[in-house]
Amino acid sequence: MSRVQLALRVADLEGSIAFYSKLFGVEPAKRRPGYANFAIAEPPLKLVLLEGEAGEPTRMDHLGVEVEDSDQVNAATERLKEAGLATFEENDTTCCYALQDKVWVHGPGNEPWEVYVVKADADTLTKEADSVCCTTDDAEKETVSAGKSCC
Repeated sequence: MSRVQLALRVADLEGSIAFYSKLFGVEPAKRRPGYANFAIAEPPLKLVLLEGEAGEPTRMDHLGVEVEDSDQVNAATERLKEAGLATFEENDTTCCYALQDKVWVHGPGNEPWEVYVVKADADTLTKEADSVCCTTDDAEKETVSAGKSCC
């Protein structure tokens, strides 16, 4: 089963966790410093909350489709390339406390979409100290728009 992912950058992580727990009737599947995700069965949704700057309004960080295995990521990559979309692939990358394979594309409004599989849990937000995974820095977000992002 695949499901859509919505990643939000929120100023009040604890308040957002409380709100979305009530809205969807489930507790987070994973909580780490500055991060939480919900694996919602109905509707099928992976909701990711990334801690942003205090006082900032909540905003969309990125969108995604979580799939069951790397073969599905590879098939999506080929399908997207054949459709003429520019893709950026990341395999065995650590992002958002998970080891993942993923492919990125951008929509017409430059909104980032990922098709990804979570292969294992990880103890860190990112694998590398200089990663742009889940960054709040606008200059780094420009790099993300050029083909790097997370979660």
